[in-house]
Amino acid sequence: MLQQEKTYEQRMVTGIGFTFIIALFGYLLAMLPGFSRVGPLACAILLAIIYRQLFGYPEKFRSGIHFSTKYLLRTAIILYGLKLNIDVIFEDGLGLLLKGAAGIVFSILLTVYLAKKFKANTELALLLGAGTGICGAAAIAAVSPIVKAKDEDTAIGIGIIALVGTVFSVIYAVIMPFLPLTEVEFGVWAGLSLHELAHVALAAEPAGEEALAMALLAKLGRVLLLVPLCFILMYWMRHRKDRTEDGTAKVSFPWFLLGFIAMSFFGSFVLGSHIPVTESIMNLVDILTTFILTAAMVGLGLNVSLKDVRDKALRPLLAMLITSVVLSVLMYSLVQL
Repeated sequence: MLQQEKTYEQRMVTGIGFTFIIALFGYLLAMLPGFSRVGPLACAILLAIIYRQLFGYPEKFRSGIHFSTKYLLRTAIILYGLKLNIDVIFEDGLGLLLKGAAGIVFSILLTVYLAKKFKANTELALLLGAGTGICGAAAIAAVSPIVKAKDEDTAIGIGIIALVGTVFSVIYAVIMPFLPLTEVEFGVWAGLSLHELAHVALAAEPAGEEALAMALLAKLGRVLLLVPLCFILMYWMRHRKDRTEDGTAKVSFPWFLLGFIAMSFFGSFVLGSHIPVTESIMNLVDILTTFILTAAMVGLGLNVSLKDVRDKALRPLLAMLITSVVLSVLMYSLVQL
């Protein structure tokens, strides 16, 4: 038993190191002409996707990759709270939350509607709608047991979200300099319309720290709305004609949201005024945070299987793709109001 635990820990550490290595290559690739436009985050996730298609998923590193994808991502998001001026939350937080709620309802309804029109799998479409509107794979994982989705649909949905979200976030980063938006407006747009937390960070990071902080604020508002959505879906499942006695599921609260807010308060009211911090230390924290986030995105990219998307989910993918485009246009319009 002790030997098995030691082997598991070794695989965990090795898997985390594997994501760090690809993240480092992402940094090196981002130094080349052209690739520097999208930054190390996009380069790292693209390298991870290419690796998955050429060599398959590295099963022996699964535990470490999962740790990077889930826990390192949340750690990086918490640390990014240091960059957010809390006064901005009181000025813009409620409005962002309301816009995020509108985006969630719109995404779910439109994706399911299009899936029915395309005669696609509506259960998978519901998962994709929730993932598009809220927070990507995390939303799909939370909603899946509530709506009794098949494991295969859940896995494909997560793969589609990772693929489409990655493409959209890279497009956002590339077109950012050509849009008539301020850096903050661009960050809000990314936070209200992109899929994963990692995708939001990927798109908004090139626009600067303030844009990234606002993007995360807008996105985390959507993440917070995952909880009431799950309760709504529980109520809906209980009142369906084909419901079962165990048609409920436990909802995991996004505790890292509280960490992000706590770090925002700490950075706004403690650092600088009560605890002196040099600019070099803050730069070091910034580099560390970005690298941790890059490693998390490597795990996200390794979950993308282009074969699964091609063979089983073209119609739901089309419905979700249309929804994502329309959501982007809608939120772009709202940001400019």
